[in-house]
Amino acid sequence: MYHTVTEQAAAAVRELLDVSGLRAGDLFVVGCSSSEIAGGTIGHDSSVQCARAAYAGIAPILAEAGVYLCAQCCEHLNRAIIMERKAAEAYGYEIVSVVPRPKAGGSFATVTWANMTDPVAVEGVAAHAGIDIGGTLIGMHLRRVAVPVRLSTDKIGEARILCARTRPRSIGGERACYDWDTEAADTYRISTHDTAGERL
Repeated sequence: MYHTVTEQAAAAVRELLDVSGLRAGDLFVVGCSSSEIAGGTIGHDSSVQCARAAYAGIAPILAEAGVYLCAQCCEHLNRAIIMERKAAEAYGYEIVSVVPRPKAGGSFATVTWANMTDPVAVEGVAAHAGIDIGGTLIGMHLRRVAVPVRLSTDKIGEARILCARTRPRSIGGERACYDWDTEAADTYRISTHDTAGERL
């Protein structure tokens, strides 16, 4: 089962990255119930082995894309996030003092902490995309506006998955535009050969 979970997790994250159009330096939140992956009940049947398998599939794909992994803890740690210190500092997140354990934070967060270079905990993030493995509820850590994404697979192990990307909020009224008119772009550009008089 270990290799199957790893392959499924890698495929799901790879597909979600392709759909989401994330760039290097973006944040990707993962909520993962190892209990559900193993066929158990979320919060009751934690499996370090399943968490390791999921991490082994997810982390290398995100690292290759230069995207920061944000691992959501369980409710016992108020669904805090485990991430690399450099990512937390880059986004200006306040670091809090806690270390996850399988029964207080969750197996996936614990495995993430053990395998990161310089892990820290923060209370929340605004991620650009994410995957919910097993009904962990990652919405509180997604940017507005979240857009559901359906992948070609809907399970990792025995756990159902839900995925989302995000987009910037559209603002303005009836005169607002949301796409740049490339054909009219030259109308607004200033040439180095222009003079102040000619522009007037």
